Amino acid sequence: MRKLITSKWFIISLVVLLLVATVVISLLPGSPVNKAVKPLANIANPVQGLVKNSGDTLSDFWAAITDGMAIREENEELKSQIADLKYELTKNKEAAVKYEELKDAFHIKDTFGNYDIFGASVMSREADEWFSVIQADIGTDDGIVFEEGNSYAVVDVEMNLVGRVISVSDSKTKILPVLHEAMTVSCKVDEINGANLTVTGDAGLKNDGLCLVKDIGENVKLEPGTKIVTSGQGGLFPEGIYVGTIESVDDSNPLNITATLRPNSNVSKLSDVFIMVPLKQASDDAEGEGKETKK
Repeated sequence: MRKLITSKWFIISLVVLLLVATVVISLLPGSPVNKAVKPLANIANPVQGLVKNSGDTLSDFWAAITDGMAIREENEELKSQIADLKYELTKNKEAAVKYEELKDAFHIKDTFGNYDIFGASVMSREADEWFSVIQADIGTDDGIVFEEGNSYAVVDVEMNLVGRVISVSDSKTKILPVLHEAMTVSCKVDEINGANLTVTGDAGLKNDGLCLVKDIGENVKLEPGTKIVTSGQGGLFPEGIYVGTIESVDDSNPLNITATLRPNSNVSKLSDVFIMVPLKQASDDAEGEGKETKK
């Protein structure tokens, strides 16, 4: 009997029975067990609340971390999408500009049907932006045939005179702009039977973005705002290309009337140019090359 009482399984069974009995008694209304364990419950409740609150806080903290990581990843993805959209927008703008320039090139071709029109992008400007030599990314590899003594008119997308070609390599063309002091253009007043005159670059005026107008007849009436175009004389430039507008007139000496002209083409903003090669010149060069090949 003593061995049974001291057995651990007996003790465990007894404890279980006591706990079950306590639970059953505590369920009865007015049970003294409830009163006995109430102080313990009052102590346990705050502890349970603290543990619960701590768990909720840790859960909220972890949720905040995971949400923050998700938001950061989403922001990075949105930034990437925005960058892609900006790139596409830039490409679309460039495509739209090129489209407009191509339309202008067709307009030039329609206006000057006896010329082949070669479009090119401006690569660089030597010296300074106002009167330097301009380099364009086109050359003999692109079909331009150039020989010493030849020169071709160069215009912008609005058919304003930019200058003339002075040399061509395999992939580059050098252009002398209208402001350069070595540039001379036979011009006329933009009207029917307009008076002839000469526009030339001038060392004293080029820093102000102006050209010199000379060879003005005594009876020619020029005034600020008069539009000047190429006359076609000399065969270098076709007739009717806009050159610029008269800025001022000096008629203090009737025997030597001069004026200043502001070119229509803004060299500092040029991105594309169009080189005008006469069709006759192009065909003659092609025939010459054919004859050399046969030899």
